[in-house]
Amino acid sequence: MSLQLYNHLTRTLEDFTPIKPGFVGMYVCGPTVYGEAHLGHAKCYITFDIVHRYLEYSDYKVRYVQNITDVGHLVGDGDVGEDKIGQKARAERIEPMQVVETYTRHYFRDMDLLNVIRPDISPRASGHVPEQIELTEILIEKGHAYESNGNVYFAVNSWPEYGKLSRRKVDELEEGERIEAKGDKRDPRDFAVWRAATPNHLMQWRSPWGQGFPGWHAECTVMARRYLGLPFDIHGGGLENIFPHNESEIAQSEAAYGGEFANHWLLNNMVTIDGGKMGKSMGNFLNIQQLVSGDHPRLSQGYPPMVIRFFILGSHYRQHTDFSDEALQSAARGYKRLINTLTLVQQRLETTEAGEVDEDFQGIISEYKSRFVVAMDNDFNTPQALAAMFDLNKVVNTLLNGDKPVSKATLELIDQTYQELGGDVLGLIPRDGLTSVSQADESKPALENELIRMLIDLRTAARKNKDYATSDVIRDQLAEAGVVLEDRPDGTSWRIEAS
Repeated sequence: MSLQLYNHLTRTLEDFTPIKPGFVGMYVCGPTVYGEAHLGHAKCYITFDIVHRYLEYSDYKVRYVQNITDVGHLVGDGDVGEDKIGQKARAERIEPMQVVETYTRHYFRDMDLLNVIRPDISPRASGHVPEQIELTEILIEKGHAYESNGNVYFAVNSWPEYGKLSRRKVDELEEGERIEAKGDKRDPRDFAVWRAATPNHLMQWRSPWGQGFPGWHAECTVMARRYLGLPFDIHGGGLENIFPHNESEIAQSEAAYGGEFANHWLLNNMVTIDGGKMGKSMGNFLNIQQLVSGDHPRLSQGYPPMVIRFFILGSHYRQHTDFSDEALQSAARGYKRLINTLTLVQQRLETTEAGEVDEDFQGIISEYKSRFVVAMDNDFNTPQALAAMFDLNKVVNTLLNGDKPVSKATLELIDQTYQELGGDVLGLIPRDGLTSVSQADESKPALENELIRMLIDLRTAARKNKDYATSDVIRDQLAEAGVVLEDRPDGTSWRIEAS
């Protein structure tokens, strides 16, 4: 089975064939940096981190471009209102670029916590204003845009294909939307490519139409073309932006430059809360730092970043992900089961002598890897991929707890498989080692592991001295703390019992 992607442009599963053999160009709409990254951002950017990782696992060279929106995105996502960055700057009485720098740094900090690999290129809209002015001039020259009082609007009636991505009939817009779109437009369906700036507008540039700033949709059009060329392979983003943002990107690009904009459109669905949309504009979001610290009334505790990532991967990217504290608790238990097995494998590696790989178990590993790949080839089906890993987990636990000795080479094969599938592809095993799922503070696990090992060594010494009372006390106290010991001929191993 080859890799298949669900293309929102055609509404079908399609075999993926890149434009250039062995190379994939991918553009994903990045955050508007006027506030903290929240769980909705986590779903979007973990989703495309998985796409990025799996394409590389499949031996493609990937150029991943994800923009930073630092100008032009107006409150309400339309053509009327104040710039979101400018509004935040005015409220805090600081420069707009201070807002941008602060929240851009916070965004990358939080994505690093979630083990999201950084894009190859993170261009800013404010750094590409000349290209956006050039796009506007081309659209005017070709009759697809017009100037009105310093604003430039895309003339939707000049582009019959407008609506082909969203399948939205623009002639049937709700009246409320049409009223908001009125003003100096010829047609209420038209959208801004360039906006005139009022004298007190904080961010503005000189243009052929006077002082102004670019429209929100124009930035992605020009940055995708600048760094990937046209057409490119994959355009990603959140499903909530399919109209008008993604639709307008396509119209501008294809009207100005000709040809297709992007071949495949991958759009992730939303995170919901209480059955409704979660987001900054709704005022009901949880940001990443709150999820980690537990500092939110909807949370009973803080959750380690890998548990948050595991929670996101538990639903397919095209499905809603329904948030609840109970769902995060369940994710913590599931992740702990996976990591406990890997921890046990790595402990046994430290004490096991060399030996040949068990050929029968090598075949079992190959079977589960094949199941994993089939799941991922099916439009990045992470729930099925996780199911394959958990079935493998059961088989590994049976092997480790059986009476038959396990060779070091077999343990190394198991460890390598977990690192490859769970680490390299799913990103659940950070490159700097395992993390604790019982603590939000990730600086503690190494010290805790050392202390547990010291207590086990003390218990081993007590048993050798036939001091069984001390041995039993250590075992019982560790058990109360959730640490289960297993005495085996080759030594004592331990695991943290899932609660």
